[in-house]
Amino acid sequence: MIEAKKLTKRFDNTVALDEISFSIGSGSVFGLVGSNGAGKSTFLRTLAGIYKPDGGEVLVDGAASFENSETKSKIFFISDYPYFLPQATLQEMADFFARIYPNWSKKRFEELCTLFPIDKKSKIMNMSKGMQRQAALICALATQPSILLLDEIFDGLDPVMRQLLKRIVSSEVAEHGMTVVIASHNLRELEDFCDHVGLFHKGGVIFERDLDELKLGSNKVQAVYKPMPELSAFAPLDIVKTEMHGSLVNFVIRGSKDDILNRLNALNPIFVEILPLTLEEVFISEMEVAGYDLDNILK
Repeated sequence: MIEAKKLTKRFDNTVALDEISFSIGSGSVFGLVGSNGAGKSTFLRTLAGIYKPDGGEVLVDGAASFENSETKSKIFFISDYPYFLPQATLQEMADFFARIYPNWSKKRFEELCTLFPIDKKSKIMNMSKGMQRQAALICALATQPSILLLDEIFDGLDPVMRQLLKRIVSSEVAEHGMTVVIASHNLRELEDFCDHVGLFHKGGVIFERDLDELKLGSNKVQAVYKPMPELSAFAPLDIVKTEMHGSLVNFVIRGSKDDILNRLNALNPIFVEILPLTLEEVFISEMEVAGYDLDNILK
């Protein structure tokens, strides 16, 4: 269990984390979403024990990670620009991490090297950005951490490697109960990967929900009416968002699909259909209701 309790982190006059409070359950894949500068990377670094909180606390199974080697040994953090020893090869990094992490598995390291197309004897600094991320992932998963922290991990990976990453990490979560916290500005990349999502903005957490719960009961509806009914005719529906373009009306409506269709069909549409909502559309519609302008937040 990861718990942030009024966690605050400042850099000079900038408040990177502003008394945020939320929790992440063990064995889950939690997505941190938000624009650049929202506080995602700062949270990951503070959770990893790299930064000391300026207020509040962040706990892993009840213990702080800063200056706590026992807690840190359970965590592996891959930053947006993964760190490697100068001139090191993948094999040399493996030897380095084997001395630091008590759960290091040579067997797992060798297995991962067969999945990712990387030469263990090549210098990592000469590899592409995507290959360096693969090298970092091999090392991370071979440490068999309880908590894996990933910052923009998909950046630089081709579609095949992205799917491989998701499959391997999902397997670790299912088989060993590993907790994954992944920061990204791209909601679409996380949509089929995470079970919980939190939206960061200007150092705060403005939204944190179970992904299935978030998408359940929200429906995107397109309908064509001639003539268009008065908006009051749609009042019985729990409408989150409305956009009208001539005879076409687009809704985001909460409720069961059958009930929505029955009520809309009673108004004699020429055409009506319910479409799946993307995660980004769910966030935008829900947060607009809460008073936030997410058209800019998610860019």
